[in-house]
Amino acid sequence: MKSLILALALAGTALSSSAVAAEKLKIGTEGAYPPFNFVDSSGKIGGFDVEIGLALCERMKVECEVVAQDWDGIIPGLLAKKYDMIIASMFITEERKKQVAFTNPYYLAAMTHAAPKGAGIKDFSNEALKGKVIGAQSGTTQADYIAAVYPDAEIKLYPTQDEANLDMVNGRLDLQVGDMLPLLDWVTKNDDGKGCCELVGEPITDKKFVGDGVGIAVRQEDNEMRERLNKALDEIRADGTYKKINDKYFTIDVYTMK
Repeated sequence: MKSLILALALAGTALSSSAVAAEKLKIGTEGAYPPFNFVDSSGKIGGFDVEIGLALCERMKVECEVVAQDWDGIIPGLLAKKYDMIIASMFITEERKKQVAFTNPYYLAAMTHAAPKGAGIKDFSNEALKGKVIGAQSGTTQADYIAAVYPDAEIKLYPTQDEANLDMVNGRLDLQVGDMLPLLDWVTKNDDGKGCCELVGEPITDKKFVGDGVGIAVRQEDNEMRERLNKALDEIRADGTYKKINDKYFTIDVYTMK
C-alpha cells in the first residue's frame, strides 16, 4: 500500500511539474522596430510590444521569455515552435491568417510615406513617381503596398526599418513607406533643426494592407492561448496597466488612435 501511495504521489508531482513547465512561454519579437521593439545598449530587448507582452504574461500568471527573431523568419519561427506567440507590431491581414491565428488588436495602425525634407512630393500616383526609388522593409505589408501601388518605381527592400531609414538619410531613397508611429518617432528624434526627412501625404489606411489593426499571432491550433491573451488584454485595458505603458511611449492612445 505504501508503495502505491508513493507511486501516486510521484505521479502527481510529475504532473504538477509538467503543468508548471507548460506555463513557461516564449514571446517572439523583432527587436529592430523602435519604439515598439528594440535591443538596447546592454543587449536587453525592450519597447512597447515587449512591455505589453510581459504585462499580459503577468496577468495570465505565466513566466515569459522574450526572443529576438529577424522579421523575415518570424512566422516560420512560430510555426517551428521556437516561441509561443509573436508580439511584434504585426498587422492582422487575411494573407497572414492563412498561416497563424490572431488575438483581438492590441493597437490600431496606419502606414505613411516619408521623404527627404523639401522634396516637394505631393502627387503619390504611380505615374508621378515613375522611376523614383521607393523603399520599405521586406516581408511587410508596406513592401506589399509599394509593389502594388508603384509598379513603375525602382523598389528597394531592406531587412530592417532602420536600414531603410539610413538609406533615406544618405540620399539613396526618394520615398519610403512604413508604419506611421515608428516613422513619426524616427523623424521627430532625428530633427536637428535642419532635419533630413518628414512624413508626407495622408495616412494609408487601406484595410487590404493595414488589416484590422495589430494583433498577437499564435499557432492556429492554439485557440485556448488566443482566448487567454484576449482576456488578459481586456484586463490590462480596464485596470490602467495598458495606459501606463502606452503613455511611456506615445502622446495618443494607440489602442484607439485618439
